[in-house]
Amino acid sequence: MTSTTEQGTTVAGAAPDTATLRALHERLVARAQHDGLLDVAYRVVDSPLGGVLVAAGERGVLRVAFAVQGHDAALADLATRVSPRVLEGGSRLDPVLRELDEYFAGTRRTFDVPLDLRLARGFRRDVLAALPRVGYGATASYGQVAASVGRPAAVRAVGTACALNPVPVLLPCHRVVRADGTPGRYAGGDDAKSALIAWERGGSGPLDPHAGRA
Repeated sequence: MTSTTEQGTTVAGAAPDTATLRALHERLVARAQHDGLLDVAYRVVDSPLGGVLVAAGERGVLRVAFAVQGHDAALADLATRVSPRVLEGGSRLDPVLRELDEYFAGTRRTFDVPLDLRLARGFRRDVLAALPRVGYGATASYGQVAASVGRPAAVRAVGTACALNPVPVLLPCHRVVRADGTPGRYAGGDDAKSALIAWERGGSGPLDPHAGRA
């Protein structure tokens, strides 16, 4: 292996630097996407709630996973249930990352990017479809969501559907709370759920991840 220094000389055995490797990787991803060989593209990005993995297929966003859920586990699940052709990067993620940035900055209240909900089926899919009806700054109980999808007794099943929501934040399961108004559990952590609810109710400004904590 050879490389070229700033002076133009070639050094045998020198390893490519990080920028070169990144550029080569981006070219690989772009070519795979162009040739229809990129089934799942993902990135891990910073957010006020910590590192968030966002993955998308050709039809839309497949997965949003918080660090506490395990990014490696999320990628392994995608490789098993969607396709093993998973690569980091790709321009198809640009729209959803832009909308997430706007949301966390306090300038967006709804999401427009297409979603691919193939990871949810049956009743869980019905629950996910109902979540956007719980508007920004509002909450609904698990029982209210169960009633809204025609299964008023399925309160626990609604909780399970929210816990397994493949695209939290984009589909706002954080707005579904216990009957007594307390937040309940959340895939991104209980503190994150409290912070999101308190921040949305506040109505303006970027998310403070410490808001809503006791």
